[in-house]
Amino acid sequence: MIRARGLAKRYGLRPVLRGVSLQVGRGELVALLGPNGAGKSTLLRMLAGLTRPSLGQVRLTGLTLPEAAQEARARMGFVGHQTFLYEDLSAEQNLAFFASLYGLPDAGPRGAELLERFGLWGRHREPVRAFSRGMQQRLTLARALLHRPQVILLDEPYTGLDRTAAAVLDECLSEQLQQGAAILLATHDLEPAQKLAHRAHLLAGGELAASWTRRQLASASFPRQYDRALQEALDG
Repeated sequence: MIRARGLAKRYGLRPVLRGVSLQVGRGELVALLGPNGAGKSTLLRMLAGLTRPSLGQVRLTGLTLPEAAQEARARMGFVGHQTFLYEDLSAEQNLAFFASLYGLPDAGPRGAELLERFGLWGRHREPVRAFSRGMQQRLTLARALLHRPQVILLDEPYTGLDRTAAAVLDECLSEQLQQGAAILLATHDLEPAQKLAHRAHLLAGGELAASWTRRQLASASFPRQYDRALQEALDG
């Protein structure tokens, strides 16, 4: 579902990614761990077709990017640092607009379901500019899940969420996995990776420096393993 091979990115003379290869299969959640500035956001934007790689290839659901980026986006849900919401529209209107882009026949009921689940239904007719950062994040997640995407790319999706909203996100992701979605979750927080991920990679210095299985992630010693791997990557 998600295949990246030899991805590299430079901004001028500064390398951000150095030959990153990874894949995520149907019904699998892979965590991309690493500190701020490791290149996680650049990698996800590349996979979403928003940034062109300097070298390498991206394939999503069998489509090659950037050539088929528009078709791939119709099958993808992306949450990045930008919400992509229209602040003068209400939450309900935002979801209706994005539903129209995806040609969803059940836009009204699906949008209402997600607004209810993320605790926004009582304020669904208010303009987004009146929302707090946490409320905007919840609406952004609803936008990304609206069309039941086959591929979900999440860049620090728990930012601004309270415990209740974080639990709702966990439930939604589990449901998407059961329906066969492929999910790549970029985070510097180990807890969601330990709870949800089938596998995890450490991105440090623009390279994949370590990988862990589900069994290793579930171990009580995983935080120590992660700290050790990160330190070795930074020292190297």
